[in-house]
Amino acid sequence: MRIAYFDCFSGISGDMCLGALVDAGVPLKKLREGLNALHLVSYEIRRQKVKRGGISATRIEVIVKKGEPTRRLADISTIIGDSDLPPNIKKRGLRIFGRLFQAERKVHGGRLKDLHLHELSATDCIIDIIGTLLCLDILGTREVISSPLNLGGGTVSSEHGLLPVPTPATSQLLKGKPVFSTGIQKELTTPTGAAIITETATSFGHFPEMTVDSTGNGAGGHILKEQPNILRVFIGDKTIKPHNGHHKGGSNELVSVIETNIDDMNPQVYEYLMERLFNEGALDVFLSTVIMKKSRPGILLQVLAYPASRERLIDILFEETPTLGIRFHETERVCLEREIKKIDTEFGSVRFKVVTTDGYRKAVPEYEDCRRIAEKTGLSLIDVMKMLKS
Repeated sequence: MRIAYFDCFSGISGDMCLGALVDAGVPLKKLREGLNALHLVSYEIRRQKVKRGGISATRIEVIVKKGEPTRRLADISTIIGDSDLPPNIKKRGLRIFGRLFQAERKVHGGRLKDLHLHELSATDCIIDIIGTLLCLDILGTREVISSPLNLGGGTVSSEHGLLPVPTPATSQLLKGKPVFSTGIQKELTTPTGAAIITETATSFGHFPEMTVDSTGNGAGGHILKEQPNILRVFIGDKTIKPHNGHHKGGSNELVSVIETNIDDMNPQVYEYLMERLFNEGALDVFLSTVIMKKSRPGILLQVLAYPASRERLIDILFEETPTLGIRFHETERVCLEREIKKIDTEFGSVRFKVVTTDGYRKAVPEYEDCRRIAEKTGLSLIDVMKMLKS
């Protein structure tokens, strides 16, 4: 599984994220093309190779060409919602901005829809957040892991005057996450950086077992005498642990199992719920009938997903069901390598899921193609499947 590990020994900010990922191999041209989907024209991206503490790093700056309008959350939601970005990028971008505005509301009060935050709604912040999500997508990452975050210290100027570091909004965003400070009197972790990493990272801790393919250094704006002010990112494949049993050509991968018991929901909702879960990254969703306390019949809803998708799938379960509690745990599964191939048949080109391993090959026709053939020919779906398998 492709992963990205962020080493935040000198904190994290939006521009540092972009710099590190571009330095790790994202072509700037491809990033610009992806950002064009936002239909924002009043900015440009500049890349510069710099040194921080003797280490070469990439500095990304977003230059806004004209006056920046004050935007509320609804304005940003419209920009992202009306864009041509991929659906998964839109959703994650909206969640990150939702985190930022919710954090500021808790700190400063007022109604969420009335809140307008210049420094958090400016074009450069939009580019930093959406650009980071696009870069992770371009690199093919399925999971993000982060080190503990260096917060810095001292004070920082804001529209509300001098604020202590970490700022109240950053503190709000980092609840429950591992942090530290080496006493450097600068803001090292910004609200934007905190919102990005808490949305994308599935875990925080030591360097994971992985095979590193590329690394990147993103330069921060401050030049520090104490240490290089960079954000390091490592891109590669998570190391597969040896399997105790025997399997032919399979590989282990880490997955999350999410489950909850439900006994008070209209059964018609399950079809819609399952579609939402699959659209947000669920690998499988299944329902089992169970007998609950006081002999009430109920449903055990279980979702299988990669750890990177776990938090948003849990959010969907809370939104779409009456459940008050959700369990989850991580486990390993063994999967045979498979690929989709188009094969010429008597019905024309049909997609097959093909599994090939030591001395073993299996090809199964895709259901949607079988259904299309059955509807077109008048044959039964079962007959179509049998004819294609033979």
